[in-house]
Amino acid sequence: MNRVIRERPSRLPLTQACRVLGLNRSSVYARRRRLADKVAPRRCRKGSRQPRALSAAERQHVLDTLHSDAFCDQPPAEVYESLLEQGQYLCSVSSMHRLLRATNENGERRQQRPAQHNAIPRLLASQPHDVWTWDISKLATVQRGVYLSLYVVLDLFSRFVVAWMISRKENSALAQQLMQEAMTRYGIVDGQLTIHQDRGAPMTAHAYLDLMGELGATCSHSRPRVSNDNPFSESQFKTQKYQPDYPGRFENHAHARAWCQPYFDWYNFDHHHSGLSGFTPEQVFTGRHLEVAADKQTALNAQYQRHPERFVRGRPRVAMPPDFVAINPIGEDTDGEVASTTVNFPTLSKTRAMKTTLSLN
Repeated sequence: MNRVIRERPSRLPLTQACRVLGLNRSSVYARRRRLADKVAPRRCRKGSRQPRALSAAERQHVLDTLHSDAFCDQPPAEVYESLLEQGQYLCSVSSMHRLLRATNENGERRQQRPAQHNAIPRLLASQPHDVWTWDISKLATVQRGVYLSLYVVLDLFSRFVVAWMISRKENSALAQQLMQEAMTRYGIVDGQLTIHQDRGAPMTAHAYLDLMGELGATCSHSRPRVSNDNPFSESQFKTQKYQPDYPGRFENHAHARAWCQPYFDWYNFDHHHSGLSGFTPEQVFTGRHLEVAADKQTALNAQYQRHPERFVRGRPRVAMPPDFVAINPIGEDTDGEVASTTVNFPTLSKTRAMKTTLSLN
């Protein structure tokens, strides 16, 4: 390349020749000076020493200071500020990081909590009492900062509210009372039921989990900070609090109970649930939806006989509730897996250990 530049026609300016060859003109001049002075070109500055760099003794002194008992657990910024207050300056913070990085000691120097991997709760209900899902919602009162706790247990398959309770407090003792009375009233047998909940204090208390294990129920829990792992309970609370006559704030415990009683009666027996194809939770819970569906189909058939032209898609059919209801189902396109037909698995280490103990006994 130097020869091409040197033997170019005299009428061709150096600037134009460098532009055509894609060279920097300053680099060409610098290369000429090095050749004239017989100085070998430097290809890399990796081996060159920075004149402002710390000496070997200074670097070792910095490392010894960072390794001392006073600073072995402190980050370089803290060490720098502490030494500066004492009237000492060893080097900059970036130099401390550079020295630590050279000895593979840079990074977080404190003990860190390992990454948590929580199992995705997957539940499947194909009949009533396969899965119950429950949660606690706060009901505001007219007194500022005072709330009531509403406990609601929902049957996943039918959306039927199997039990509810209003309390002035939230604890595991009330959760135990609620679940024990509900399971006794509906005759739940050992190994029949899976109970799904989030990770609130009443749901993860050892006393509550021990009681569920004694009653033969499997406990499932939502993942931490995942709001859609318990969607059916959350949906029920939204239905409740968006009612036209919802007072917003209750005067006291008696007022809240007086409003919730007719609401849950309406929800169970009169509310035509969109997730149940227009049937009420009570109809699906008791199996009476089959008779109701026959009556609906009779009405549709009669109307079709009178005005078939109004049904452009042919004879109408009554939509039936789904055959199963799932939380976090496995899609058919997910790694070649198909929807799981198992009910669930425990998602807390406490429940795993508890079930292992029960099986050994």
